Amino acid sequence: MSFAVSHAGTTHLTLHGGSDTTACNEAEAELAEALEALVAAGRLTDWEIADADVYEHPTAPFDPYTIALEFAVTVTVDADDADAAAEEGMAAIEAALAGTDAEPNDDASSPTVEPI
Repeated sequence: MSFAVSHAGTTHLTLHGGSDTTACNEAEAELAEALEALVAAGRLTDWEIADADVYEHPTAPFDPYTIALEFAVTVTVDADDADAAAEEGMAAIEAALAGTDAEPNDDASSPTVEPI
């Protein structure tokens, strides 16, 4: 049986931006590009960026912003039941996000599993 497994998390991106808005927009674009590349590679089936806020303001001129981005990703897995799907889906999500800008700093939720 096929299941859609979704998981939400928060990641932090550090970048230079001219203002809070510019930094948040650039961080969203950078994360969206990374997540879309994972979809194109077949590692994720869907993604959503829920929010972007300044996590840490620059402490001096020319210092970078750190932006906190809340996002959710979805994978599709074949499994015998929802528990097995949650385990396989989380493993697939962790493997897909490892080493990318989308690797979560904290996990906002347990995985959500829905049969498809």
